[in-house]
Amino acid sequence: MQKLILASSSQPRRQLLERLQIPFKISSPDIDETPHNNETPQELVLRLAEEKARIVGKQFPDAVIIGADQVGVLNNHIQGKPLTYDNAVKQLRQASGQRMRFFIGLCVLDTKTQRHQVTLEEFDVIYRELTDNMIEKYLRKEQPLQCAGSCKAEGLGITLIKEFQGTDFTALIGLPLIRLVTMLEEFNINPLE
Repeated sequence: MQKLILASSSQPRRQLLERLQIPFKISSPDIDETPHNNETPQELVLRLAEEKARIVGKQFPDAVIIGADQVGVLNNHIQGKPLTYDNAVKQLRQASGQRMRFFIGLCVLDTKTQRHQVTLEEFDVIYRELTDNMIEKYLRKEQPLQCAGSCKAEGLGITLIKEFQGTDFTALIGLPLIRLVTMLEEFNINPLE
């Protein structure tokens, strides 16, 4: 079996992939995640997922590479990683009582043959009405500055959420395992074997 490589520095993605009990290595891609002019959120995450896989793939000539990317969209505006406390406060104030749609791009690339699959997942999060006090306490405890939309739903971010709408909760965390299993099977990687 070819080596399996996760092209990500994300701890939650690593933890999700570990659930499949398939040996894998991690390699962090170094790419510019800035959206291109007139690029839709869907195009952005698909492009970045594939770019991450291809960049990491240059180091592994006979491997299967998994690349993923995610953004939240609120009122037609991309909500990426806040990176700062002030940006996180702003994102969560805007999300209060709103529906945010998350787009997750996923790419699986065989570097030996250059065959690849790219797919898009969506997941909606409906936020509770958030007070400044709730936001401040959450950010102090969770510090989700590397999470799209400032909400770490697999952690304390759950306290900010009214409802989830989607088919695969792991997609919201950043790696849609249901779809990934099917894609990996196309590359002769099966967690049950």
